[in-house]
Amino acid sequence: MNPNRRDFHRAALWLALAGLAAPLAGCAQAAPRWRSNPFTLGVASGQPRPDSVVLWTRLLPDAEDESARNALPPCTVRYEIFGDAALQRPVMQGEVVTDAARAFSVHVLAEGLAPQRDYWYRFSCGDAQSPVGRTRTAPAPDADLRRLRFALASCQNYEHGFYAAHREIAGRELDFVLFVGDYIYEGSSTPPPMRRHGTPVPQTLEAYRERHALYKRDADLQAAHAAHPWILTWDDHEVVNDYASDRDPAYTEPALFLQRRAAAYRAYFEHMPIALPPQGAAMRIHDCYAWGRLAELWTLDCRQYRSHHACADPAHDAGRSLIGCEALADPARSMLGAEQSQWLAHGLAGSRRQWKLLGQSTQMSSTGLDTPQGRQSWTDGWDGYPEARRQLFQGIADAGVSDVVALGGDVHRHVAAQLRVRPNDPDSAVVASEFVGGSISSRGASPASMARMRRDNPDVVHARGDERGYALMEITPEAMQCEFRATAYPVPADASFHTQARFAVEAGRAGVLPA
Repeated sequence: MNPNRRDFHRAALWLALAGLAAPLAGCAQAAPRWRSNPFTLGVASGQPRPDSVVLWTRLLPDAEDESARNALPPCTVRYEIFGDAALQRPVMQGEVVTDAARAFSVHVLAEGLAPQRDYWYRFSCGDAQSPVGRTRTAPAPDADLRRLRFALASCQNYEHGFYAAHREIAGRELDFVLFVGDYIYEGSSTPPPMRRHGTPVPQTLEAYRERHALYKRDADLQAAHAAHPWILTWDDHEVVNDYASDRDPAYTEPALFLQRRAAAYRAYFEHMPIALPPQGAAMRIHDCYAWGRLAELWTLDCRQYRSHHACADPAHDAGRSLIGCEALADPARSMLGAEQSQWLAHGLAGSRRQWKLLGQSTQMSSTGLDTPQGRQSWTDGWDGYPEARRQLFQGIADAGVSDVVALGGDVHRHVAAQLRVRPNDPDSAVVASEFVGGSISSRGASPASMARMRRDNPDVVHARGDERGYALMEITPEAMQCEFRATAYPVPADASFHTQARFAVEAGRAGVLPA
């Protein structure tokens, strides 16, 4: 990333955060004495840069009912950052004022840190103190890095199972967690739930806040956030299943749906370690991260800017399997929107780092099925935007960009696949590789359905939807290794994990290989 652009972006983040805090200057009350500890949602960090991270928490005391919480006066929250786990070497400290308008959430853009360094942090408010979190900054932009390790995770339906995967992630030695969508689920479970949301489908800001708080109370999820910095993007369930830009499945009048989207985006920001708040129904989540000279990661937004579904059902616009939909061939249809697509293409073509990673929400390789009537395509995934996919991969091929790996979620299966300009065509060269990290808890597909999908899509080297889990990634200058960590469905609280499969991508050679 151009240094001037990076500095501008950081300045914009700082101004956004300063704008959040400024209206409350001088409004904080005397240090409160709490009936119960208000740090019930834990702590988190994210957006690691060489000299900064974002620290997060939210005050939500269990001993108060909702009306009492909303009546709380503005609070001053103190943060402390240390250079050692024993909290004996203070590095930085400060105060942030928060209030009910932002759900008493706290976002701290901690700048001036050293690159590639572990830090420990905590918050306090009055007589209450938060748990301690650990974070880690990115290496210097020109660092000659020999290894990068991270977890790839997504899709954590609260009702489908427990978050044992996050307990294992918390215990791993990682540089960060890459979470690529469906952090919450707005709907309720079709199969018998292992635990219940207990509230209706959220439509309002308060309801989305309540759903996020329910998820954040999970001890294993809190542990994974406290152990590592997170890099995040979203998919659909953070708002509503299968939404596309300004349209939801119910064909709600766009202005009304955008009010709901604004509420969902606001609640998402209030519960995530990210620095840039939404502006009404718009929020930038796509970003770029560098890890020394070894890797560059683009996080993509596959929901906010996409074209509406092709050949949509006039009664219910959700993803569906279609045969003979001519609109799929329209080159103007976009998954990322024109501006984000150009930003990504420019970034890939100009990158001077070895590995180029695309952190996005779903499976990029084709999953269509061959039928006597023709090819059947799923319209909510990249198969519903085949020309946008072709243009992306053609751009990679034309620019001669090597060592591109797509990292996805959404489909509730572990996947290793080859990526070509023309999917499944052996005469079309493999230009990139793909790994999909399964799902933390959300139900997947049967072995029989996965066998048929692999049969009709030879680019898919591995696909299993009968187990839950995540992917453990390790990158060196020589290769990228992927270990699929898995457990049976549904996931009990005490689940243990095994290695389902291992794959690798060799430097300079596109395509996945068994490892």
